[in-house]
Amino acid sequence: MPSTQTLLYIVITIGAIALIYMTIKDLIKPKKDEPAAAPNPGASAAVLPLQLQAYERLVLLVERINPQSLISRLYMQEMTVVDMQIALIQTIKAEFDHNISQQIYVSPAAWETVKTLKEQTITLINQISAQLPADAPAKELNRPILEAFLQAGESPSELASQILNGEAKKIMR
Repeated sequence: MPSTQTLLYIVITIGAIALIYMTIKDLIKPKKDEPAAAPNPGASAAVLPLQLQAYERLVLLVERINPQSLISRLYMQEMTVVDMQIALIQTIKAEFDHNISQQIYVSPAAWETVKTLKEQTITLINQISAQLPADAPAKELNRPILEAFLQAGESPSELASQILNGEAKKIMR
């Protein structure tokens, strides 16, 4: 049976590959079912600042749901594994819900990247939590979560940030 770390590497790798695939697929293949919109220079000038702000907010969201950032903000010594699991997942969902309206200003690929990152992070937290006693100290959950992300090389959060940054730079051209 594969070790916990091996399973975590597999989940992180699959997620990173899915993010990259979705982004490349959307960038290369134009959508056939979407009618071409007539150019409206006034509208694009008004929308550009909103689009850039949306990308900024999503990059901030990605950073805020990064497990390193979450754990440093939420951890209290008296917490158990279950307490920490609940706090992490509730915070991720709240951060995501707070920024859900940004999807109207960004590309479908960018929004899908953020959604996938959120779901991957929650899945990883749940998988690691399931392998630990519920009443164990939270630090026993925090350690393997941080190790999984640190040992993965480029984290899913970094990949998502790079995708969002790349798209924001494209719309500024």
